[in-house]
Amino acid sequence: MAEKITPRSVDYSQWYIDIVINAKLADYSPVKGCMVIRPHGYAIWERIQAEMDRRFKETGHQNAYFPLLIPMSFMKKEAEHVEGFAPELAVVTIGGGEELEEPLCIRPTSETIIWSKYKDWIQSWRDLPILINQWANVLRWEKRTRLFLRTAEFLWQEGHTAHETEAEAVEETLKMLEVYRDVCERHLCLPVIAGLKSEAEKFAGAVQTYCIEAMMQDKKALQAGTSHFLGQNFAKAFDVQFQTRDGKLDHVWATSWGTSTRLVGAIIMAHSDDKGLVLPPSLAPEELVIVPIYKNETKAAVLAYGDQLLAAIKAAGIRAVMDTDDSSSPGWKFAEWEMRGTPVRVEIGPRDLEAGKVMMARRDTGEKVPVEAAAVPAKARELLDAIQKNLFERARAFRDENTRKVASKAEILEFYGADSAGTAAAHGGFAEGLWCGSRTCEAALKAESKVTIRCLPLGKQEDISGKCCLCGEPAKHTAVFARNY
Repeated sequence: MAEKITPRSVDYSQWYIDIVINAKLADYSPVKGCMVIRPHGYAIWERIQAEMDRRFKETGHQNAYFPLLIPMSFMKKEAEHVEGFAPELAVVTIGGGEELEEPLCIRPTSETIIWSKYKDWIQSWRDLPILINQWANVLRWEKRTRLFLRTAEFLWQEGHTAHETEAEAVEETLKMLEVYRDVCERHLCLPVIAGLKSEAEKFAGAVQTYCIEAMMQDKKALQAGTSHFLGQNFAKAFDVQFQTRDGKLDHVWATSWGTSTRLVGAIIMAHSDDKGLVLPPSLAPEELVIVPIYKNETKAAVLAYGDQLLAAIKAAGIRAVMDTDDSSSPGWKFAEWEMRGTPVRVEIGPRDLEAGKVMMARRDTGEKVPVEAAAVPAKARELLDAIQKNLFERARAFRDENTRKVASKAEILEFYGADSAGTAAAHGGFAEGLWCGSRTCEAALKAESKVTIRCLPLGKQEDISGKCCLCGEPAKHTAVFARNY
């Protein structure tokens, strides 16, 4: 209930954990850094997964599955890749009570084992493209973890595609980035900025990494998805060549792209309040709950009234339940369903039965309205659509209100209230400024303030004129800066 939630204004990090635990989304695992995803949290992930999977299949991708264990020699074939993941690798050296001839890595990502098989499957341009997605778990030995946002083991999807030409691979990279952007904005009500990562921030082994970045309520950025143009790096590492249309040999062009259960954490931090979880209707396991209010002598009539309403609401295609638990008071139930984030609550009692009405409440605004019983299904759909729209517009307005253009390093440091230790102040958000492309000034800003370049936003990289806001040299890019998760 609400008193279990630490207010955001007091301790944002604890507020987040309180919601995860009390809304029964996840719990801590006996294994440090891992988590147990509880049914309510997994149901939300399933709805995200279903929408993503539908979109992947619409764009021609197929699901497959590759092994959890990867030979260490595979990881070492792509030098930049193994260097990037080496600190996070978990390695198996004993199997069946005997020391293994070759250590096996628990997958941190699957490029290497997938490309070892693509070598067997690709001989000719006629075998291309290969468009495969995998729903799986991965393990990265994180030192500092937080439920959903950063855990050692997490669930995700990873797309791995092989193409005949560079142009096709680049097109695929951007196509899947757009799928992520559309799903996040349309279904998660999460406004994002799509852009290119800097060289320092790109995926290990990629030529280019694209991402979508969202702002959380504490004004930090959260990377919500990535799409990588891998060039021919992995094809060369695993010698994946094909006969071209003119009879020559060439290496395959590749992409990979992924999103994870981190999106559940993004939903919590973007939309929730001090009463608990707030869910977009499209992701809510239950879009509507009926809470009956009765005494012993009115119980049968009120429950019968509720059953009729529930049947009509379900017939309208709305995911609905009725809370008939007699062990808790109506007020306690109201608080618990608010904690769970259920978008619409319907309250019915003896007086409502007599009047042929109900009271309907919105989770996002708390607004309550009386509604004629016959109009409940239509009104429920109207409210759900309004909530979906409001959550997106509210999150977008918050992001826009906390985005500032900057022209100098002094302005960036002032915006983030950064001292020499990089201590955060109450303000901050997204800063947009010109950048020269230098790793040196990018690294210096990060060391001084813990502010990083989140992305070079698409659509804002043409006709760059001016000086780098960090060092004063001629600018090459427009960049979005932020502190991040």
